Amino acid sequence: MKNLFLFLAILTLVACQPKAEEGPDNAERVSKLYDAFAAGDMESVLASMDQGIQWSEAENFIYDYGKPLVGTDAVVEGVFAKLGAEWEYWNLEDKNFENLGENKVLVTGRYKAKNKATGKELDAQFAHVLTLKDTLVVNFQQYTDTKQAAEVVTMDMVEEDTMDEESN
Repeated sequence: MKNLFLFLAILTLVACQPKAEEGPDNAERVSKLYDAFAAGDMESVLASMDQGIQWSEAENFIYDYGKPLVGTDAVVEGVFAKLGAEWEYWNLEDKNFENLGENKVLVTGRYKAKNKATGKELDAQFAHVLTLKDTLVVNFQQYTDTKQAAEVVTMDMVEEDTMDEESN
């Protein structure tokens, strides 16, 4: 009985101890990264990435280079700069963030964008899988509707013929 009382007293003490403050989980970290991207805060976006990040666009996507982009400079040049130059806007909407194990985050949502050259709009589902190490993103993999993106950046033949006639 004495041992049972001692065990219950220890259990009560442990249960009443204040819990250590936990920092944000990876889904929260990635959500903040996406908020920074939406706000145009590229300094914060890049600070959340490992300098050697491996960034993979979906196969056959308009910015797929057949191999991962490696490093933040390559991501800026190969993706972010193109988004800014070629699109009137590129928004990520209806985002959902889910932890996948200890070091991966799944982000799902929709791309809403308008291409400058064609005036066409993109409205496509996306899924991103990000891998983190020591709070930094070390790997990014995109999945999306590559056919729709290709169609949005491609001028229609009728439009091209009309433009040729107007310039003559």
